[in-house]
Amino acid sequence: MEKLISSRCDLQHVPDSYVLPPESRPGEEEFALCKTIPVIELRQDRAENVRQVLKAGQEFGFFQLTNYGVSKKLMSDVLEVAEEFFELPNEDKASVYSEDPKRSCRLYTSIDYDNEKVHFWRDNLRHPCHPVDEHVQCWPEKPARYRELAGKYSVEVRKLSMLLLELIGEGLGLESGFFERDELNRVQLMALNRYPPCPNPSLTLGLPRHRDVNLITVILQGPVHGLQVLEDGQWLALQPLPDAFVINIGLALQIISNGKLRSAEHRVTTNRTLARTTVTTFLHPSGDCMVEPVKGIIDNHNPSLYRSFLYKDFLSTYIKDTYEGELPLKRYTL
Repeated sequence: MEKLISSRCDLQHVPDSYVLPPESRPGEEEFALCKTIPVIELRQDRAENVRQVLKAGQEFGFFQLTNYGVSKKLMSDVLEVAEEFFELPNEDKASVYSEDPKRSCRLYTSIDYDNEKVHFWRDNLRHPCHPVDEHVQCWPEKPARYRELAGKYSVEVRKLSMLLLELIGEGLGLESGFFERDELNRVQLMALNRYPPCPNPSLTLGLPRHRDVNLITVILQGPVHGLQVLEDGQWLALQPLPDAFVINIGLALQIISNGKLRSAEHRVTTNRTLARTTVTTFLHPSGDCMVEPVKGIIDNHNPSLYRSFLYKDFLSTYIKDTYEGELPLKRYTL
């Protein structure tokens, strides 16, 4: 528990173990607020929804989403209970704290604290959440309303994620129900991230530069910005919009689309005075799912860009390559 960065709120300086190499530091510069990442409002016009979602996935790999059908009160309550969790006394969080990466529900700090060269300024509670009734008993018991709210939220965000995948499938010309196959969407993880105030945000990061490995990511964030997207070699700060989700295309979906969709590089910066809390949902294929470009969009004019592989193998090499600064898709590109 003493490793949790949120337990060390009295720090006046960034510890050496959190100071990034000069080339990886965010520095003192003011980052431009990103005004190009699309904001999509889902409407009754399905064809227009398909067009906008596909265009955003092709051009940016990120977009913000409004009018999505999830209760705004539920979103607010979930973000609030996430903040309450991280503000609990350490003894109330100890039951879920673990340094074992194989534990299904665990609170930990940074990414791989004992093996990484430099630590990152965040604490994280992560657990599976689909189906809810199979996993809810391993979730935190405190705050008292956590299990109820997280369960309701998980169900609603799954519906939203499947709707977005359905729209993407239509836009790519895939057969109806393509993404409804159980092996393609079986794993759903929820991650509560806490980025405490940092005495010198220019020296460290909450999360390093990376692309998400999964199919699609849904981020619920409050008013404190910190998410940055790399666009044309420039880091752009994503301005949080009230009552909006941030949607992120993962590498698995880039591969399935044979590169028609792109997974964008992003990172998380810290804040000198404010804590930032997010609730992020990841939709993954099962480990035994064969991931490959869809046959229906490959032809003589559009040859396959990637070879086929088991998703569990990709997960293993993704972690290794990301730590070593290698491109995760390099070994799978034809």
